[in-house]
Amino acid sequence: MMKTKYFFLLSLPVLFALLVGLSFSAQAAEAPQGIGQYQTPTAQPDGRIIYIAQAGDTCIKIGLLHNIDENQLRSMNPDLDENCTVIAGQQIMIGVGGPAAEPTVTPGGPTVTPLPVSPTPTPFTGLTEICVLLFDDVNGNAIREELELGLAGGAISVTNALGGYSQTRDSISEIDLNTLEPAYICFGAPPPGQEEVPDAEKLPEGKYTVSAAIPDGYNPTSTLSYEIEVKAGETAYVAFGAQSQDSTLVEPEAETGSNSGLLGIIGGLLLLGGGGLAWYATRMNKPSANMKY
Repeated sequence: MMKTKYFFLLSLPVLFALLVGLSFSAQAAEAPQGIGQYQTPTAQPDGRIIYIAQAGDTCIKIGLLHNIDENQLRSMNPDLDENCTVIAGQQIMIGVGGPAAEPTVTPGGPTVTPLPVSPTPTPFTGLTEICVLLFDDVNGNAIREELELGLAGGAISVTNALGGYSQTRDSISEIDLNTLEPAYICFGAPPPGQEEVPDAEKLPEGKYTVSAAIPDGYNPTSTLSYEIEVKAGETAYVAFGAQSQDSTLVEPEAETGSNSGLLGIIGGLLLLGGGGLAWYATRMNKPSANMKY
């Protein structure tokens, strides 16, 4: 009896160890494979790197997982809605790389040509417009008056301070039929008859130097160079004035002539007044015929 009791007590630790081992083995067997593991997607034959969305994925989660921001993710996946909704099993493009492997071609089968690798999209920063007018400043006050029109024969330049954009166009003297005002030259606007701006004409936001060259025979009435900064969606307006050299020469002569005429009139009146006074004095000093001495 005593031997059986001791044997039972010695067997308890062994049984406990066996039960614990079986429990851990069962938990390990039931755990799904792949938890906590992530396999980096490889490039497709066309160069695109595709990620298969999992349950609970969001654009922010996918972006953090692959070190890209949400704007880049949207630009590479234009099918995403405005809320950036991601569905499990959806193919999400996360970048561009070299082909994962050369496609295997069976002799006699169709030829497989890999698609060209597209460049990594650049985040959109927004476009703007700069509209410039060179006007005939007739009175020389550097302010465009109602009857002062555009001045042709000069040149307008717009240059990005960081480089990458520099355009020069001839100044014009046309009238905008919509406003009946002098027409501005707008950089970054669609050409006449077109709805979209060509890539070479697009004007990104940033700092620009706007300058003007005036025609021969004119003097500037304002600064001919400005530095401005424009934001996406804005339209900046700049006006430069120039006055004809003939106007600056004629106006002083006309003013002198008018002053001389005024002085002549005043002098004539003074002469007439003096003559009248002399005649009156003579009449007063002349003896009367009826006076007796």
